[in-house]
Amino acid sequence: MSLCKECVSGVRHEGEPEGKFEKIGGIECYVGTPTIDYPKDKVVLFLTDVFGPPLNNNKLLVDDFARNGFRTIAPDIFNGDPYPADAMNNPSFDRERWRAAHGPDSWKPIVDAVVAALKAEGVTRIGTTGYCFGAFPAFYLALSGAGQVTVITHPGRLQVEDLEKYKDQSKAPLLINSCEVDPAFPREIQQKADEIFGGGKFAPGYKRTYWDGCTHGFAVRGDMSDPKVKAGKEGAFKATVEFYIEHL
Repeated sequence: MSLCKECVSGVRHEGEPEGKFEKIGGIECYVGTPTIDYPKDKVVLFLTDVFGPPLNNNKLLVDDFARNGFRTIAPDIFNGDPYPADAMNNPSFDRERWRAAHGPDSWKPIVDAVVAALKAEGVTRIGTTGYCFGAFPAFYLALSGAGQVTVITHPGRLQVEDLEKYKDQSKAPLLINSCEVDPAFPREIQQKADEIFGGGKFAPGYKRTYWDGCTHGFAVRGDMSDPKVKAGKEGAFKATVEFYIEHL
C-alpha cells in the first residue's frame, strides 16, 4: 500500500478528548466508554488512519462513538510509530520509508492481541471502523471471522481482488463511506464495489455512501469550514452509527 498525498494531509480538529489510554492485550489503546448503560458484549474497534490514536481528530471520533452508546477502542496499530502529526502536509517526510515499516506483519499481531483480550473479557461481537490505512485490518478481521460488522471510510488502496475475496469469504455486513476525489479508492473502484456487493449479491448486507465535494481523508482530517466537507464528515459518521445499530 503506497500513501497518497491526501493520506497524509488535512486539518487538525479542536476539542478536548474525553477518553483515556489503557493497555488491552498488552497493546496501548485509546478507549472511549459510554456514560450511559451499554452492552458489555459489544465493542467498536476503531482502526485509524496513518496518524494513529495520538492525533486529536481520531480521539475525538472515538469519543463520538462512545457518546452514541458504543464502547470504542482505538489500538495503536503502529506500535508507537504513527505518522507524526507535525508531518501533516509536509512533503519532505519520507512516507514510503514509513509505509515499508508498517506492513501486515507489523499490525496483524497487534489487532490479534487486542481481539483475544476482548474475547477473554466476554466480548462476542466486534464492529470495525477502518479509516484509510485502517481498512486493511478491518478487512483482515472480517475475513478471519473476528469482526462481525465492517465499516471502511475513504479506504486505502483496496483492489478489486480484495473486494471479491471479502464477498467470497466474509459474513460481516459491509458499509463503505466514499467520496468524490479519492486517488486511493477512485470512482471506478467504488462502482466495482457496487457491482460486486450491490443488488442483494452480498447476503449479509451492503451499503455505500458517497459524499460530493469531499476528498480522501474527509471524515478524519477534513476542513470543517467547508460546508460540503462538514456534511460529509457528519454524514459518514451518522451512516456508520446507523449501520452498527442495524447490524451489531
